[in-house]
Amino acid sequence: MPELRDLPAVDTLLDDTHFAASVDRFGVKAVRDQIRALQADMRAQRDVPEWGVLPEAYAQRVTAHLHQQAYTPVFNLTGTIIHTNLGRALLSPSLWNETAELVTRPMNLEYDLAAGKRGDRDAIVENRLCRLTGAEAATVVNNNAAALLLCLNTFAMGQKVPVSRGELIEIGGSFRLPELMARSGCELLEVGTTNRTHAKDFAAVLEQASMLLKVHPSNYYIGGFSSEVSAKELAELANKQGIPSCVDLGSGTLVDLTRWHLPAEPTPQSVLGDGIDLVTFSGDKLLGAVQSGIIVGKKELVAKIKQNPLKRALRADKITLAILDATLKLYEHPETLPEHIPLLRTLTMGLDELEHRGNSLIEALQNLPEPWQVALQPSAAQIGSGALPDKTIPSLSLTLTHASLSADAVAKTLRELSTPVIGRVSDNQVWLDLRGAQPTEALQQTLLELVP
Repeated sequence: MPELRDLPAVDTLLDDTHFAASVDRFGVKAVRDQIRALQADMRAQRDVPEWGVLPEAYAQRVTAHLHQQAYTPVFNLTGTIIHTNLGRALLSPSLWNETAELVTRPMNLEYDLAAGKRGDRDAIVENRLCRLTGAEAATVVNNNAAALLLCLNTFAMGQKVPVSRGELIEIGGSFRLPELMARSGCELLEVGTTNRTHAKDFAAVLEQASMLLKVHPSNYYIGGFSSEVSAKELAELANKQGIPSCVDLGSGTLVDLTRWHLPAEPTPQSVLGDGIDLVTFSGDKLLGAVQSGIIVGKKELVAKIKQNPLKRALRADKITLAILDATLKLYEHPETLPEHIPLLRTLTMGLDELEHRGNSLIEALQNLPEPWQVALQPSAAQIGSGALPDKTIPSLSLTLTHASLSADAVAKTLRELSTPVIGRVSDNQVWLDLRGAQPTEALQQTLLELVP
């Protein structure tokens, strides 16, 4: 058995060719620290295992450990297409390449080329948003929660804002609307009930209100004996009182999704058409762009928002603005969107194509040992990330089982592949939804790692 004095020096291990890939991927300091941690454990135990003197064994353990601590591509086969924990909407590689020169060189981010002086950071993307939504003005911040916080802080700091009890939502990470409102400096006035809120409920507190807010439930829905105040009704009440009205759409989409036989979702255009003064929505969900929060609405109100000192703290960077603008440009030709927006291409994919994907994967996995069982089964996918929580779309999934492993153990095995495969566990099987099976060839090669 090796002894403590036989432990190889850290620098000797780092110079070994087995560590070249790990150092390149994770960085020399991270690799060095992990080697030291492994050897510190051996010294504490006063025991050196056989592998403790082998560079290749160290490399395997270091890579396995650091693999869990690094950003890495994954296959999202969960059946939740816009998955908050897995990066939300996919970006188009061609769009990314199109913006590469902008974000890797100096650009007119906040510079007026005609006047030769400082300009408005949002001006270019604002013009495009106004053309697409019909709004008088627009601005962009780093996410939609920030957009709503900024609106509340600008028009209701130290004042009251009524919100229907049925819209006091909790979003991802346990962040709740009442807490966000408190941080914005305004006071929440709860009106109505969980399942039924009427215009008269808002009218009863109208004189106390500094603005009126409607929030798209996004992550849940209320059915049965229920009613809500429409955007049009809210706009009329706000106009009567001479205060701003705001609708937070959450996901937000700039096109009518029903044109592709998808469930309907309100658009900023339709809400502005109802007379609402300000609309907030995300850029990285149904829009299919990068994480951002978008505010569109009345010119004088957006101008006040831009003057709020919080706007600088929450503003979007050049990468966000460049990608968002390039994505919005695609919306000027909505008929071709599924060809260019990966999210829409995934949502509109036909079952015949999914079946072809599934059969190709099953054929590739035909040499899996007997304990493994793979089948193609009908399933349902959800859009996810706060969009259409009560609606699903037909899909197909591979189901994967192992005779001696639980479904959770199978799911863990898939997560430990060179490119982690993330599925969902149901009915003691792992379901791999094929709408996320792209690039299919790369997924096939990854799953073949299960073959001995």
